[in-house]
Amino acid sequence: MKQTEYFKRRVLQGRPYIRLDWCEQTGQEPEATEVQPDGRIRYWRFFPEPGKHLRVVTLSDGETLHNAFPDRSFKPEES
Repeated sequence: MKQTEYFKRRVLQGRPYIRLDWCEQTGQEPEATEVQPDGRIRYWRFFPEPGKHLRVVTLSDGETLHNAFPDRSFKPEES
């Protein structure tokens, strides 16, 4: 996946506990998605290693990683 400069410099360097492969997997195989009012897309996926859901935000193209962080407030929908 492509990456914004913000993602490369602030997210990957500033949050070394977040792995690039987790971000790519979240964008490609999300548990949940949501389009923000600005057109960016949020994706969530749970990873056992950190024991948290990861939120990944792409630009509106759905292909360019822009932000990623553990989302403590995410609650998966019950089926």
